[in-house]
Amino acid sequence: MNSARAGLKTRGFLAQCTDLDRLSAAMDAGPLTFYVGCDPTGPSLHIGHMVPFFAFRHLKAAGHRGIALIGGGTARIGDPSGKTEMRKVLDYETLDANAAAIAAQLGRFLGVDSAGSGPDSARAADAEHTAGPPGGTVAFANNRDWLADLNYIDFLREIGRHFSVNRMLSFEAYRLRLETGLSFLEFNYQLLQSYDFLELYRRHGCVLQIGGDDQWGNIVAGADLIRRVEGADVFGMTFPLVTTSDGKKMGKTEKGAVFLDPAITSPYEFFQYWRNVQDADLRRFLLMFTFLDVSECERLCAPGKNPNEAKERLAWEVTALIHGKGEADRALAGAKAAFGGGGDKSAMPAVRLDRAKFEAGYGIVELFTDAGLAATKSEARRLVEQGGACVSLPSAASREFEAVTDPKALIGADRLDGELILRAGKKRYCRVEV
Repeated sequence: MNSARAGLKTRGFLAQCTDLDRLSAAMDAGPLTFYVGCDPTGPSLHIGHMVPFFAFRHLKAAGHRGIALIGGGTARIGDPSGKTEMRKVLDYETLDANAAAIAAQLGRFLGVDSAGSGPDSARAADAEHTAGPPGGTVAFANNRDWLADLNYIDFLREIGRHFSVNRMLSFEAYRLRLETGLSFLEFNYQLLQSYDFLELYRRHGCVLQIGGDDQWGNIVAGADLIRRVEGADVFGMTFPLVTTSDGKKMGKTEKGAVFLDPAITSPYEFFQYWRNVQDADLRRFLLMFTFLDVSECERLCAPGKNPNEAKERLAWEVTALIHGKGEADRALAGAKAAFGGGGDKSAMPAVRLDRAKFEAGYGIVELFTDAGLAATKSEARRLVEQGGACVSLPSAASREFEAVTDPKALIGADRLDGELILRAGKKRYCRVEV
């Protein structure tokens, strides 16, 4: 078995492949070119988007050439895969801004200069936190360059004639959407993504598309299009859509998705997501979302080991990959401070509030809402009534908290004599500054 393929399988990436044996042989024959696409439907990727890009770095480390394709053209339609309703149609200026932001995020993760989002403008470089040896090269492309000005009639004549509507409807992405309504706009998406594969094959000799398992139908269609048009055999490989052990989508929290943009999800919150994963998910997440040796992942998860050590290592490694080592160190220090183990308290999430409100008596419900520990006053009230709203005791030698269970309780200025820390539940903290 090819070492790159074996590594992906060992780490839990492999879901489906058009022809595993022939792909292994192609990889053994020498470096090949592969790509993964990402539509800029928002200003930031979230961690759920990143599974194919972790695999990207493993393939790069094995010496293969990768292309990160930003879907500035396909995003103008929207991919129906995995969606129960049509995506919101965004204006072109917003899509271009999103594309630039996402290219920058991926550039930092992949260790390249993404300026221009074009293969010819990208340079290969080593990331700050490198996945093994430098290996192959990385380039960027934007399918807006070949999709934005397509002649629709010519496209239908040259590309559309190779697609069977009956076969397209057999794929799960389209079949499921027929139950809730599939627009003709979205129905064109598979043709455009297949055309991307064809263009990258023609321009750069790309012979492998990788992506999440919800992209299987689109990937197979692209490989079939290249076979029909160019008479060439190419490959597709998909990775599992990762869920947590309780069946939830990986990267989803009660506050929403865990985004890469620090302005949306702070490095501390990002760190805490990984620090708080369930024990049952630890080994799988260490293998998929870090570049630690498999033996080290196994050591951290060995029977009898304290899972908190592995969780802390997982959180630091992923935060360092996305935000850099400095932010990972700060988040770790903030977490230690929050949980009473020393560390840099300035790294904890903080909020600046008006001293006058404490002097007048700060309502506990309003306080937790203003501190961002509850999205609404109704949510804060429930938190209080259920005993999950805790306020630090200023006179305690070591940090202690009292649960406030009366929604009408007032927090006075006497609490400001020491350091005021709020805690929601067992894991979310906020330091109050006045």
